[in-house]
Amino acid sequence: MCGRYRLARKKEILAETFGAEDVENDVEWSPRYNVAPGQDVVVVRQDAARPVRKFSLMRWGLIPSWSKDAKTGYKMINARAETVADMPAFRDPFRSRRCLIPADGFYEWAKGGKEKTPFLFSMADDSIFAFAGIWDRWRNPNKERIETCSIITTSANALLLGIHDRMPVVLGRDHYDLWLDPGFKRVDDLLDLLRPFPADAMRHYRVSTRVNSVKNDDPACSEEFVPDSLLF
Repeated sequence: MCGRYRLARKKEILAETFGAEDVENDVEWSPRYNVAPGQDVVVVRQDAARPVRKFSLMRWGLIPSWSKDAKTGYKMINARAETVADMPAFRDPFRSRRCLIPADGFYEWAKGGKEKTPFLFSMADDSIFAFAGIWDRWRNPNKERIETCSIITTSANALLLGIHDRMPVVLGRDHYDLWLDPGFKRVDDLLDLLRPFPADAMRHYRVSTRVNSVKNDDPACSEEFVPDSLLF
C-alpha cells in the first residue's frame, strides 16, 4: 500500500515538470514532507474539452459519487491494480477520471520486533515523479462538492520486496498523456501501465520514526537516519 509520501517541491517547479498550463481554484502548495490520508493533495488532470493539464487540490481517500458516508474515503486511499477496473468504487473513475499525483518520495515500514522501521523510497536521481491516481466527485448532505482521489498500487519491485509486498504505481513520463486523456477508455492498455517501477531506477534509505506521526511535517521526516551504533 501507500500511506504516506513526500512532495518537497514548490508549485512553480511542479508546473514546469508536469506542463500544467492552468491552476484550478488558486491552488496553493508549500513543500510537504509527510503527506497523509485525509489531507488535501496536489493532483494533475487534463481538461475534458481540450488537452490542457491543470493542478487541483483533492482530499486523499476516494469517496465514490454514490456513497452515503464520507468515512468511506478512509478505506479507499489505495486501489489495487489487479481489481481497479472491476471494483464498483473504482471502475468508473478508472475509465474516465484518471490523474497524476506528484511526489518526490514515499514511505514504507519494515516489520521487525515490536516496532516498524520507516524507509523513504525515491528516484535514484531524486527527481519528481507521479503516482497513477483516480478521482471522483461527491456531494455531502449540504450539497457541497468534494473531490477525492486514490493512489493505485501494484506488486513490489525488488527494492521494496524485503520491506513491503506492495508499492504505488509510478508512471513513466512517456505515459502521462495516455493516462490523463479522459477520452481514452481501452481498459487493457491502461492496465498494462500499472506495473512495478524498475528497481534500478530507485533508491531507499532508513528515516527516523518522526515520520510516524502526522503532526510532524518538516525536512527532518525524510532525513536519513543513522543509528548511534554506527556513529562511533
